[in-house]
Amino acid sequence: MAMGWWRSFLAATTAVALLAGAACGDEDGNDDGGRVAVVASFAPLAEVAARVGGDRVSVRDLTPAGAEPHDLEPTPAQVDALERADLVVVLGGGFQPGVEELASRRGDRALRVLDALRDDGADARPDDPHVWLDPVLVDALVAEVAEVLARVDPSGADGYRRRAAGYAAQVAGVGAAYEQRLADCERDLLVTAHDAFGWLARRYGLRHAAVAGLSPEAEPDPEHLAQLADLVEREGVTTIFTESLLPRDLAETLAREAGGLRTAVLDPIEGFTEEQVDAGADWSTVMLDNLDALAEALGCD
Repeated sequence: MAMGWWRSFLAATTAVALLAGAACGDEDGNDDGGRVAVVASFAPLAEVAARVGGDRVSVRDLTPAGAEPHDLEPTPAQVDALERADLVVVLGGGFQPGVEELASRRGDRALRVLDALRDDGADARPDDPHVWLDPVLVDALVAEVAEVLARVDPSGADGYRRRAAGYAAQVAGVGAAYEQRLADCERDLLVTAHDAFGWLARRYGLRHAAVAGLSPEAEPDPEHLAQLADLVEREGVTTIFTESLLPRDLAETLAREAGGLRTAVLDPIEGFTEEQVDAGADWSTVMLDNLDALAEALGCD
């Protein structure tokens, strides 16, 4: 399916919304210009807050471009921003322990995403925090952020809900593209650098194996790599997926050991590189890039 028109639409609508809604600021200041101050712990959460909040909010993403969010240690200026924010949005579940501990002091001014999504099915894999790779759960997150912002800023409630509906339609379009392109594939096993794609795989009827575990810092042992190489050979896997923010050594080693397979990037969208930021990348565009990579690797019509 040709995706060019959809990508163009996403680029146009996202650029307008993010320029209007997100004022990320720098580490030395937190001038919100009278807007609702939102602090989000990493890129996908910051994007949702900016898209739902529009020009009524100022959003600060604590994780810099090119950084791995697991490694975030808040600076004194970021701690101050967390303590003064009208709303703090964190994932929860120990994904970023230092930030989550600080957010716990904010009471009902903190949104813990995993807790909020449990009623929407996000407890089906309680050990896996990567819910933002499932468009259905992202839709639920968008609605949750709109309601929390409406509680924090009641006079802006109608606008938050209206923008949430518009962004949810975009998210649903991405989900529909996945449903269509992954419906008829030669293979159903994806092999990735770390165990970040369980939610996505579960949503679209795929199987998932990973070189490293849920934490990308976890080093796999040689026995696991050998077993994975055998699985890759038995299943006729053609591609080992690497990531944009992680070293590629282990995935490339597995690709060589399994018979010289190709590698390709499958982005877990834990953050954006400087190059992605310069290109205007966002959740939707990267998800569609991921879909292209998946469709090629799995042999989808």
